[in-house]
Amino acid sequence: MRTTVRIDDDLLLELKESSQQESLSLTALVNRLLRRGLQASRDDQRPTRRYRERALSMGRSTIDLDRALAVASALEDEELLRKLSLRK
Repeated sequence: MRTTVRIDDDLLLELKESSQQESLSLTALVNRLLRRGLQASRDDQRPTRRYRERALSMGRSTIDLDRALAVASALEDEELLRKLSLRK
C-alpha cells in the first residue's frame, strides 16, 4: 500500500544512512523499524507480574490502638508541656 508520511529532515537523513549501511531500500528499513516499534508497544501493554510485598511482624503494640484519638491527644499534650517548660 502506498501512503504519504511526513518525516523530519534529520530523521530522514539517519534513515537514508542506515538503509545504505544495511543495503536495504528506505521502504524496507522503515517497514522493519515500524514493526519493531509496534511490537515493543504491544509488549509494554502486557500485564506484568503482580508485585507482592512481604509483611513482617513489628511486635506487639505498646499502646491501645482502639483509642488512637486519645493517644494522639496525650502525645500532643506532652509536646505542648515540653514547649512550655522550655520557655521558663
